[in-house]
Amino acid sequence: MSLEILAIISPLSIVIGAVILMIMSSFEKISIKALSVASMLVLSIALVFNLFIVNELFSINLVPEYLNNIFVADTFSTLLSILMILGAMATIILGQPYFEKNSFLVAEFFPLLLFALFGMIMLAMSSELITIFVALEIASISIYILVGLNKRHQRGSEALFKYLMLGSFSGAFFLFGAVLIYAFAGTTHLSELAEFIQNNQEGNLSLLVVGGTLIMINILFKIAAFPFHSWSLDVYNGAPMPVTAFMASTFKVAILAVALRIFIVDFSLVADIWDEFLIALAIITLVGGSLLTLSQTSLKRMLISSSIVHSGYLMIAIASTGATHNEAAPAIIFYLISYFLTAVGAFGLLSYIAIDDNKRIYFEDFKGFSKEHPILSASMTVFMLSFAGFPSTIGFLGKFYIFMGAIEAGYAYLAVFGVLAAFVSVYYYFKVISMIYFYPSNLSKQPAKKNHGFGLSPFLIAVLAAAVLWGGIGNMLITFLPGATVFIDMAKLSIESLTLVRY
Repeated sequence: MSLEILAIISPLSIVIGAVILMIMSSFEKISIKALSVASMLVLSIALVFNLFIVNELFSINLVPEYLNNIFVADTFSTLLSILMILGAMATIILGQPYFEKNSFLVAEFFPLLLFALFGMIMLAMSSELITIFVALEIASISIYILVGLNKRHQRGSEALFKYLMLGSFSGAFFLFGAVLIYAFAGTTHLSELAEFIQNNQEGNLSLLVVGGTLIMINILFKIAAFPFHSWSLDVYNGAPMPVTAFMASTFKVAILAVALRIFIVDFSLVADIWDEFLIALAIITLVGGSLLTLSQTSLKRMLISSSIVHSGYLMIAIASTGATHNEAAPAIIFYLISYFLTAVGAFGLLSYIAIDDNKRIYFEDFKGFSKEHPILSASMTVFMLSFAGFPSTIGFLGKFYIFMGAIEAGYAYLAVFGVLAAFVSVYYYFKVISMIYFYPSNLSKQPAKKNHGFGLSPFLIAVLAAAVLWGGIGNMLITFLPGATVFIDMAKLSIESLTLVRY
């Protein structure tokens, strides 16, 4: 079977599965559990076909005679598609206990999740600006509805309205930027834009730069970088917990896929124009995100606001990937993998134990949690240590590679800001750990949750925690088994595929 067929089966199976699930959801006799199993089956098929080709170094235009080179399949898009599919699978598995205790779950949740995933995978594979915009809107509209899934929840309705209005407004920036670029270069294909820039380096590229800046503003909004972050706290907090987990981990991977393809490959010859802008925003995001996180009393809001800080780390890496500093590019992929594993685990655990949006969300609620659920407590501790960049976790290696990339690019002061932000994060992440282990239980105020057994959800949480640890110290313990080096090699291979001539 050819690479082209293997690459196209994955997104095709997801969109066909979404349509079938949408039809199935209209029948009242079909249970939520059946739809959940059907969704997992569709996702498993898509995952298997991607796993066949993820270790191949390739870059091909998908069905160019019909699609006019608007979609490209390469090692980069395949790796990120695997992450996004795994994120959707984890959302379904970890969200099951939450939805069992909340009657607002509707059958349409599952096709909406698959449509959102389809849009995200198309984002990773798109090589044309209008196609990117359409894929972004497919994912965004699906997520808008998922955010407001609980119609009886006032915060959820407010979150839906805010995200819909601000998301549409930011989308207009992307569209206007694409229009300016087309007016200047006469094309919206990324490869043709790269060729146009190369042939006109000595000319005036100001209109193209303005268009690229408008597109960048939309991307910065989606990853909640300062000062485009104001929507994130209310939207993430108002969304159902599993949806928050999906947005904070999986959707961020899709947005960064677009940013990497546009700005470190096709716009690489003019990328240094935005360096100072990105550097300033990275510093503001690290400082502002840290201050915002320090003020939170809710664990959910703390994790949400701390994700802004992680966007700052990613912006350090993007700013370090100029035309002569592509060594920093694999660090972004590795950090995305480390952040993905940690965020899915932490948000998924919170979704599993919260049951509804008003329980188990404050720091105080975790006093004595280790005596209730020792395995879940140990897993949460691992996730907090990884977020903080503590040695022996994959989060430490992720930050290390980003800071080393910044130093190699001549931005040592950015690495210093990143290290300081990591030191500050120790306070709010270790605060969770201290509540779990060093404070007496608050059982008089909140009954223990005795209904958390040893089902699939806690097993997956434990596996994610083990993966976070193994990614940090695996090769040190047993040298012949794969550890972080596998992720590093995959990151390098995926970035290398972006520079291949497509066939």
